[in-house]
Amino acid sequence: MLTSRFSGGEMFDSELVGRVSSDMVSARDPRSKGVLPRGQNGLIIRVLDILIASSALIFLAPMMLMVTFLVWVQDGGAPIYAQRRIGRGGVRFPCFKFRSMVVNADERLRDVLARDPAAREEWARDHKLRNDPRITRLGGFMRKSSIDELPQLMNVLRGEMSIVGPRPIVEAEAVRYGRRFASYCSVRPGLTGLWQVSGRNNTTYRRRVALDHVFATEVGLGLYLWIFLKTIPAVLLRRGSF
Repeated sequence: MLTSRFSGGEMFDSELVGRVSSDMVSARDPRSKGVLPRGQNGLIIRVLDILIASSALIFLAPMMLMVTFLVWVQDGGAPIYAQRRIGRGGVRFPCFKFRSMVVNADERLRDVLARDPAAREEWARDHKLRNDPRITRLGGFMRKSSIDELPQLMNVLRGEMSIVGPRPIVEAEAVRYGRRFASYCSVRPGLTGLWQVSGRNNTTYRRRVALDHVFATEVGLGLYLWIFLKTIPAVLLRRGSF
């Protein structure tokens, strides 16, 4: 059975690895039926990225236009924003999202962390807050339904992201990956990945790092398709989202 260790020595969840190990092995083994060598896998995956992203943008265009209007109406701020994230090879890129927070989100976060020790501890541990005062009512719905991430389909078409991969991280999170940062940078970040189908926000940040490392070392067409199919019920049932 495959195993992996976090920086810090915590053992990766062997039950999770066991559940996906057969798909990972199939994705890596060029002798497996319907699976190509890794380089050709990459080409097929890129073609799938383009087909899925372009089809989704066409199909979801009316809803995305409606969301754009609703976000603008609530406070007059920009509906879509671009946040600097780290991509493959360590290249920084603008990651697009529907704005789910108030306009002065950074200022409000600083205020909360300064006066609330529990929130400060949670932020230091998970780099997010379960009860985040910056999130608007519409933003809360968008986050739970993952609608806020739909503009990243444009990042996929631009080649900065993949449909499947580690979630793109910000500069402040890079240090938390430790020696696993190199494996994170070896693949394109994705709209969905092992983290999303394995509990998402219900998992610890350290496990998220381990999941990203396992994906990067086992990436292939079989694993890509397995995660993509598992994402559908995860999104519909809002598993681990807040």
